[in-house]
Amino acid sequence: MKRVSNRVMNLAHFLEQSARRLPDSPGLIWGEAEWNWAALDIRVNAMATILADSYGVRKGDRIVVQSPNCNQLLESAFACWRLGAIWVPANFRGIPEDLAWIVESSGASGLIIDADYAGHASHCADNLQFIISIGTSGFAADYDTLISDPAGLTVPLADVEYDDPCWLFYTSGTTGNPKAGVLTHGQMAFVINNHLSDLIPGTSEQDASIAVAPLSHGAGLHAVLQVARGAATVLPASVRFDAAEIWQLIARWRVSNLFTVPTILKMLVEHPAVDQVDHSSLRHVIYAGAPMYRADQLFALNKLGPVLVQYFGLGEVTGAITVLRPDQHEAGTGAAIREGSCGMARTGMQVQVQDDAGQEVAPGNTGEFCVAGPAVFAGYWNNAEANAKAFRNGWFRTGDVGHMDAEGFFYLTGRQSDMYISGGSNIYPREIEEKILLHPAVSEVAIFGLPDEKWGEVGVAVCVVKSGGEIEPSALRDWLLPKLASYKVPKKFVFWEALPKSGYGKITKKLVRAEYERRLTGEDADR
Repeated sequence: MKRVSNRVMNLAHFLEQSARRLPDSPGLIWGEAEWNWAALDIRVNAMATILADSYGVRKGDRIVVQSPNCNQLLESAFACWRLGAIWVPANFRGIPEDLAWIVESSGASGLIIDADYAGHASHCADNLQFIISIGTSGFAADYDTLISDPAGLTVPLADVEYDDPCWLFYTSGTTGNPKAGVLTHGQMAFVINNHLSDLIPGTSEQDASIAVAPLSHGAGLHAVLQVARGAATVLPASVRFDAAEIWQLIARWRVSNLFTVPTILKMLVEHPAVDQVDHSSLRHVIYAGAPMYRADQLFALNKLGPVLVQYFGLGEVTGAITVLRPDQHEAGTGAAIREGSCGMARTGMQVQVQDDAGQEVAPGNTGEFCVAGPAVFAGYWNNAEANAKAFRNGWFRTGDVGHMDAEGFFYLTGRQSDMYISGGSNIYPREIEEKILLHPAVSEVAIFGLPDEKWGEVGVAVCVVKSGGEIEPSALRDWLLPKLASYKVPKKFVFWEALPKSGYGKITKKLVRAEYERRLTGEDADR
C-alpha cells in the first residue's frame, strides 16, 4: 500500500518545541553572549519574516550563507526551514571562486555573509537578488538591524513533505567542482533520531554541547541534535582553534558531548589544559571524518576515560553509516575490542561490502561500502551524471573500500578514488592539480595523500618543470596559496624530471606513489 500522505514535520518545529517547553533555558552561548530558547525562536521568526516580506523568499528558494561560527549562522538555517526554503552553507575558509560556484550551481536568490567577506560577496553579487551582512558593512543591509524590532514578526511553518529539500550539503567531487547533496526534511528527521540514538543517547535539556568545527557542515547537524533535545550549544569566541579556551568552556558549561575530527581531538587531549580543568561532565566525545590511529585512541582514552564515539559517514549519508560505541574503544582484552574497526551499521541502515558487479562479498573479503536506508540523501542537485555514478540498484556507493568481519563490524582499508582526508576535510587532487598547472613553469603534476600523525593524511605534489623553467618548492606554495583554501594546499612539493605513465600514456597516481615510495627508501624522493 502506498503512503496516504508524505507530509512530515518541518525541521524548524524543533526550535518551536524547545522554545515552548524551555523558554528561559540557555539555547546558544557564544563567548559571553547567551540566548535562551525563547529569544532564539523570536530572532528566527523575525528573520524568516524579513526574508519573506522584504526579499520575497518562498518555499524552495536557495539561500547561501557564509560565515564563521556565530548565532546568526545557526539562526539562518531555522529561518530558511521555517519558510520551506533551502539552506546552503558555504565553508567560510573558501576563496571567492568557491563561493561563486556555490551561488551559481545552486541557483541561489540570496546571500547572508559575514561583513569581513566583502570580496567574496562582490565576486558573486551579479547572480544574486539580495545580500544580507552579518555585522556592519558598506555593501549590504545588516542582519541584526533588520530584526532589531522583532515584535509581531512571525510567519507560520511552511508545510513540507518527506522529499522537500532543506539543505544543500556541498561535498567535493573528483572533477574538482563541489557537488550539492540534497538533504530533505524527512531524511533529516530520521538522521536526527538516528544520531540521538546511536551517538549521544540520553541527551536532554540537562546537557550541553560545544562546537569545535564549522556549523556549515557536520557540526551544524550536531547542533540541530541539541535543539531537538533542548540542550545548549556553546560556540568558542575564537575563530581560530584554541584548545585552552575549549577546555575552559567545557568545564564552565559542564559540556557533555562534542563532535570533532581526529586531528582536533588529538590536539585537545595533548594540550596541557586537559589536565588543568574538570572535564568529568563529558559523556560522548564523537569523532569522524578520518581514521584515527590506535595509539591516539589509547592516549585520548587515558585522558578522558571511556567516552569516545567514532562514526563513519559521508555527507551524502549525513554521517549515518557505522558507529563504534565507547565500550568498543576500551583498552584491554576481550572480543569487544576490535582494533581498526569503524564499527557496526547504524540503526535503521543497511551496509554491504559489494564487488564491482554489485554483489555482496563474503565476510573478510574486500569490496566497496554501499549503503541503503532513510539516511541516504535524495541525490545531487541538478547533476544526473553524478547520480548515475553514485547509485547502483538502489544502493549508494561510497567509493570507500574495506571489509566486514563475521560479527558485522566494518573495517575501512582504502578508497576507490584519489581523494584523501586531511584534518577531517576531504581533499580531491584534480582541483589542486588544475591550479598548479596554471603556473608558467609547471608542465605536469600529480598529487596524492600520505599518512601523517597530526593531520591523518597530507598532500604531496610531484611536479615536472618545463624546459628552461625554474621554481623553488616554497615559491610554488606561496604562488598557490591565494588560489586555494589553505587546507587544500599540499604539505610537500617535489620536482622530478618526468612522471611515470601507464601503457596508454596516462599519469596514474598508483605509479607515481609507487615511484615516490621507491625514491623515499633511497632518500632521494625530491629528485
